[in-house]
Amino acid sequence: MSGAAAVRNPGVRGILLAAACAAALAMPALPAAAQALQEDTGRQILQELRAIRTLLEGLQREVEAAPAPAAPAAQPAPRAPNDRVAIPFAAKGFSLGRTDAPLVMVEYTDYECPFCRQFHVDSFEQIKRNYIDTGKLRYVSRDFPLDFHRNAQPAAAAARCAAEQGKFWELRHTLIVNASKLGPEQVVGYAKEEKLDLARFESCLKSGRHQAAIEADMAEGRSAGVSGTPSFVIGRVANGRLEGVRIVGALPYMAFAARLDQMLQRKDAD
Repeated sequence: MSGAAAVRNPGVRGILLAAACAAALAMPALPAAAQALQEDTGRQILQELRAIRTLLEGLQREVEAAPAPAAPAAQPAPRAPNDRVAIPFAAKGFSLGRTDAPLVMVEYTDYECPFCRQFHVDSFEQIKRNYIDTGKLRYVSRDFPLDFHRNAQPAAAAARCAAEQGKFWELRHTLIVNASKLGPEQVVGYAKEEKLDLARFESCLKSGRHQAAIEADMAEGRSAGVSGTPSFVIGRVANGRLEGVRIVGALPYMAFAARLDQMLQRKDAD
């Protein structure tokens, strides 16, 4: 252990002294000659302890005299899961529902994310049936593949390649419900099940032509404070901006329904 480390541990001095005392107490009574030798040894131990104490006190003075480290720069507080947000909104990408629906719900998704799968299986179909299909909500899908999901980025590209053949939502559904099985061969197998032109599909995947659009979705998500998936922005579009709230996580359907109903009743989308 270095001297600096010892200074940081206020118990070092006490431990050394306790060890010396314990050793002295453990020594049995001895004849006079041996007792003299024992006393001499004890004096040597005490001298060493005094020297160590002097060293420790010197090091402590050096540490106390050193300038304090600079305080870290203040970081902005993270946004709460239900913050109000306002982001530019263009009529691009993939959406379901009427373009003039009173509310817009944007999902930022990662095809390999188990929580995105949970939302899709547990809540999405009910939202579609009760809000999208009834004209109350326009639902928009945006890509937000996370770095630690190695298949998320290729899966996002695969869904866009399927869109070139008019099968975005079909392949999107298959990819999400198979979030743990998105290897390259498996994705091609799903495309085959959807009766896509495989040569055209695989050529699209190899081209990488959808990468810029995926990155644009991610930049938009980050501007709304998105850092994990699934995340949502729900609100109203006015003057080219989507103004509303950000919601994070695979919440139960009833939680989304309560929020949507509240926002439909209020013009300010609180």
